[in-house]
Amino acid sequence: MAKVIIEPTGAQGEVNDGDQVRDKCEELGILFGCKQGRCGTCMVEVLEGMENLLEKNEREIAMGLEPNKRLMCQAKLKEGSIRIRQY
Repeated sequence: MAKVIIEPTGAQGEVNDGDQVRDKCEELGILFGCKQGRCGTCMVEVLEGMENLLEKNEREIAMGLEPNKRLMCQAKLKEGSIRIRQY
């Protein structure tokens, strides 16, 4: 199981290795708009664990995100844990 930790609240939850984190992040308080990688509402700063996420997909690359930013509607967690803060 992989773990998502949201700052500054410390809310956390688990997802299966390799799963998208969208539903768990929404449950933990991350705001979402379109959920399709177009609006950027779910952009977060990855504070720890970037190496535990799969590579950015085409939508994230097209948005020109900074290296430590991800869209939680698109991200998948390989294993381990990530600590994030909504941007």
